[in-house]
Amino acid sequence: MRYPIRLRVILPLIALAAGGAFCGAARAQTTRVKDITRLEGVRANQLVGYGLVVGLEGSGDSKQTQFTTQSVTSMLSRYGVAVPAGQVKVKNVAAVMITASLPAFARSGDTIDVTVSSLGDANSLQGGVLLQTPLMGADQAVYAVAQGGVSIGGFSAGGGGTTVTKNHPTTGRIPGGALVEKEVPMQLSSNGHLQFSLQRPDFTMATKIAKAIQASTGASASADDGGRVTVDLPEQYRANPVSFLATIGDLTVEAEPVNKIVINERTGTIVIGGAIRLSPVAIAHGGLTVAISTQPVVSQPTPKSKGATTVVPQVDVTTEEARAATVMLNGSTLDDLIKALNTIKATPRDIIAILQAIKEAGGIQGELEIL
Repeated sequence: MRYPIRLRVILPLIALAAGGAFCGAARAQTTRVKDITRLEGVRANQLVGYGLVVGLEGSGDSKQTQFTTQSVTSMLSRYGVAVPAGQVKVKNVAAVMITASLPAFARSGDTIDVTVSSLGDANSLQGGVLLQTPLMGADQAVYAVAQGGVSIGGFSAGGGGTTVTKNHPTTGRIPGGALVEKEVPMQLSSNGHLQFSLQRPDFTMATKIAKAIQASTGASASADDGGRVTVDLPEQYRANPVSFLATIGDLTVEAEPVNKIVINERTGTIVIGGAIRLSPVAIAHGGLTVAISTQPVVSQPTPKSKGATTVVPQVDVTTEEARAATVMLNGSTLDDLIKALNTIKATPRDIIAILQAIKEAGGIQGELEIL
């Protein structure tokens, strides 16, 4: 039997010269201001609530989940039914937590989606119905009320000691399952100013946005820092800045390319930004294969001896080192790097090691992020 063990050897990378070049000749792309910024004061709010899902087919919480029993007893008492907690069976009931996000400008009477998650030891929420549950914000005020059938997008079934489960049966959703009862006021402007937060802070992008707003609308705009742009609201829009905000949101600016390589070593995923700069480097890559084979050998005792027949493993170790493949990247583009890695037939894990070595040698003019 052979047990191959493959070891990859990444030889040191040598930075041959200084300087670099843009990766590729990609055309400049534009993006809308509203796609990369957020108006401060306009935001969603998280809601949470505790409730009961009923109508389960024996897949609810067990009797050991005391808070479910107490909740059922408390619910029945509100309807004038007095039942001792010790006599309540909750196998068709599950205690759940309900979470939702209340979007900006949601009005009373609007509906929002909710997520229902089991809190006890229920096996599945399949077929259950959530009873009316108030959803509260961080200030403990009720902003919505949730109720309805739970959709888990899967199933859990079994019998005879065998269980088949698809997706996650103890978490589900109720589309449009919550009714908004209270509105959250939103403040569009502050003392005659509009403040836009960048989703990805960048000094260059903040400056571009401020210049685009000033050139298009004539309003005074400035970049406070890499993450915020402040705009002076013109006098004619202070009563209702909606149309002015719509004009700003539709403005386009030239997108800033991201000089970053993101590596996920757990999955072997590599994402390389198109704006990565490369300095001239030489890459030498070779492989070392170690093969260990084990052959069972029967050892027989000598005649009339008191020994016993035994099986002795005979181990044979062989090594094979492949010839190193060398490529030269002289002020290369991203396309050249990918072609070079494909030429030496590097695996994803090899590429991860090569990119790390290039970064250490100063060959990558950008950020290397390892997840």
